[in-house]
Amino acid sequence: QVQLVESGGGLVQAGGSLRLSCTASEHAYNDMGTFNKAAVGWFRQAPGKERDFVGAITYNGDRTVFGDSVKGRFSISRDHAKNTVYLQMHSLKPEDTAVYYCAAGGRPTSSVSEYDYWGQGTQVTVSS
Repeated sequence: QVQLVESGGGLVQAGGSLRLSCTASEHAYNDMGTFNKAAVGWFRQAPGKERDFVGAITYNGDRTVFGDSVKGRFSISRDHAKNTVYLQMHSLKPEDTAVYYCAAGGRPTSSVSEYDYWGQGTQVTVSS
């Protein structure tokens, strides 16, 4: 199975930046190379709230989409050689505080149901 692991979260002051990474481990033979054929989405979930769409990238990295709350501040890129997708966050606000999850699926949409594999999440805390 494809396993996704997020990293790079932490505590940052408002206005600061963080880069999150989503790295895939493809342990099964049939899963080899599947991450690089998949779209990857980023979601976040604040305490007591529903999981919310942040952004997504196509399988080949030629197009990205973002939720309205992060447009102009966040960007997504991927490095196929490293089996890694990055979420670069700038101008962070306290309301960006959440657990951030990456997910792999068939297409880069905002729908949770479109994704097949999920990471465990990484905490991002933005202080005022």
